Amino acid sequence: MSKFPIIVFEGIEGSGKTTHINFVYKYFNKKNKKFIKFREPGGSKNSEKIRKILLNKNSNFNNKTDLLLMLGSRSENIEKIIKKNYKKKIIIIDRFIDSTIAYQHYGMGIDLKIIKSINHFLLNKISPDFTFLNIVNKKNMLTRLKKRKNLNRYDKFDYNFYSRVQKGFIKLASKNRNKYKIIDSNNEIKINKEIIFEKINRLLK
Repeated sequence: MSKFPIIVFEGIEGSGKTTHINFVYKYFNKKNKKFIKFREPGGSKNSEKIRKILLNKNSNFNNKTDLLLMLGSRSENIEKIIKKNYKKKIIIIDRFIDSTIAYQHYGMGIDLKIIKSINHFLLNKISPDFTFLNIVNKKNMLTRLKKRKNLNRYDKFDYNFYSRVQKGFIKLASKNRNKYKIIDSNNEIKINKEIIFEKINRLLK
């Protein structure tokens, strides 16, 4: 594996993904690692503009527009962030390619071939080195969403949608187990923190 891998954190809403990323962010800072962290949708300046439109709770896009906005945000990140830091810094991404497949294909029913084709066009030979997939049960997910002060558009789908998306994520992980680690966020935070740090340290050896 590269000295400066691309590490992705995936998972549905309320899966603990952002909490786990913040652990790694603080850990890398403490260890003086050369790294950059960003989220999707969002990240670069233009991508954050797209994020505001895409996740606005008053927005009402059809599924095709939703996909294209997501990929537009990614296109900006590839040019403005990823290519500039690829193989120079560890790149940590909050959602990436798998999210598009899980949400837009498994969740919304868009043709998988279309998604893969555009991703290939945008990324060329760039791909994640390792992915932490965060999973959560229905009870914990709904409890965590209720605690959020500001809900965006993606926080308001029905549970059947999130269930399809999470099952999609698990299917993706099962196809290449060497590049995935499933983190059960129903466990105690301390347990998951240790699991993630142990794997991170192995990746960077």
